[in-house]
Amino acid sequence: MVKYRNILVVIDPTKEEQTALSRAVYICQREEHAKLKLFLSVYDFSFEMTTMLSLEEREAMRASVIQQQTAWLEELAAPYRSQGVFIDTKVIWHNRPFESIIQETLDFGHDLVVKGTHHHPKLQSVIFTPTDWHLLRKCPEPLLLVKNHDWPENGTILAAIHATAEDDEHVALNDKITREAQDMAKMINANVSLINAYPSTPMNIALELPDFNPIEYSDAVQKRHQDMLAQHAVKHGIAEERLHVVEGLAEDVIPQTAKQVDAELVVLGTVGRTGISAALIGNTAEHLIDSLDCDLLALKPIDYVSPLQQ
Repeated sequence: MVKYRNILVVIDPTKEEQTALSRAVYICQREEHAKLKLFLSVYDFSFEMTTMLSLEEREAMRASVIQQQTAWLEELAAPYRSQGVFIDTKVIWHNRPFESIIQETLDFGHDLVVKGTHHHPKLQSVIFTPTDWHLLRKCPEPLLLVKNHDWPENGTILAAIHATAEDDEHVALNDKITREAQDMAKMINANVSLINAYPSTPMNIALELPDFNPIEYSDAVQKRHQDMLAQHAVKHGIAEERLHVVEGLAEDVIPQTAKQVDAELVVLGTVGRTGISAALIGNTAEHLIDSLDCDLLALKPIDYVSPLQQ
């Protein structure tokens, strides 16, 4: 099976250990005719502000930086090339890394973007949107955010499903998430489990309606989610014992369940919310980055169009 043929690996110049590269090579070695591109976006604002230099001199300085970084990428690639992995390298000068990553994906038909991730300070996340968040919102292709969790044989891939969704877009996204998880499971010899979070009973209802029975309400909500998830599981041939229906917010429930089953990968969908709504509401995938101890594979809806394509 060939799942990914053209993988873009985002290199982090601030890290000695390139977890994204290691994971991408692992995937590439399990695919036929797959290739990698090591990609680095560099920028130094001081080069643009050096008024003492001519345009030609500034361009020469930029070219020198690109040449140095390209040589470094070639060093990173060399050990894997000796193992037979096809690897290309590319360094560009760009002041917005996420835009350069997405544009590279669009221009060269990359079918998977792999990037290492790490904790984002909460204050920074409020003031400055990290590259990971931009990619989660705007990258049109599957985005694999890598941490240091191993991918053991016969491990668990946890697919996060909105089981009670009734609109066509979310139903199609549920199917895409599950199929992607199953394809990954075949590739790395893992097992697929499904997770569905359902909301807790609103306390204000119990206060406003004296005859309201919160226990009956909660049981009814839980049963509906269990039934809908079971239907989805049957559709995709997933065993009942691999279904998890848990009360709570998705951003809390998914990391907790992933830890309990020692998941090596969580697969979920992100609708790519941008603008004011993204700033005020956020996306589930964004809240999960710091909470998960394993890798995250984020998928867009089938007809998603990145803002960079518009």
